[in-house]
Amino acid sequence: MLNNSYQRQVAEAIKEVESHTDAELVAIVAREADNYLYISTLWAAFFTLLLSPLIEFLPWWINFQQAFLLQWILFIALALLFRWRPITMRLVPKKIKYWRAANLARRQFLEQELHSTQDRLGLLIFVCEAEHYVEILADRGLAQQVTNDHWQVIIEAFIHEIKRGKAGEALLQCIAQCGDLLKEAAPSSSVKDELPNHLILID
Repeated sequence: MLNNSYQRQVAEAIKEVESHTDAELVAIVAREADNYLYISTLWAAFFTLLLSPLIEFLPWWINFQQAFLLQWILFIALALLFRWRPITMRLVPKKIKYWRAANLARRQFLEQELHSTQDRLGLLIFVCEAEHYVEILADRGLAQQVTNDHWQVIIEAFIHEIKRGKAGEALLQCIAQCGDLLKEAAPSSSVKDELPNHLILID
């Protein structure tokens, strides 16, 4: 999603934002929230069962054991086909994809220790590529100052730029817009840098 040049720009943008606020901003881009192999396997099993009635139309010389073997071959073939990522992601319901991505965002919020910053001023910009999911999570100190509607406006602008194929520019713009809100909600009162500024990539 982002080449090395954009990754460096993101790190500089975060550093610039944090020089004007007491808040701690972390940006994470994950390739996917789950491999969804269980869902592709379930779909393969479903289609295999759906096609089972066709067995009665097989030539008379094919016995039960051979028909059973054909079912297994069909199941394995479909399971392998459905594990191709473009097909897998189409088979997964959007609700499940967003649920898995949201869970990963919250786990990362805790793992990156955004919940333990001074005055609870942690902010996470989370992007999940495969799920086309974007979320901004703010800790309690910021949530008291900035409503979810403000973050949602930034998210919608981010998604708009992503659809135009400008992923790098979209993330940089998102960081800058978050920075504007952070400067108002938690202006800098001391020099500190509790968390890493570089873009965190999750494969």
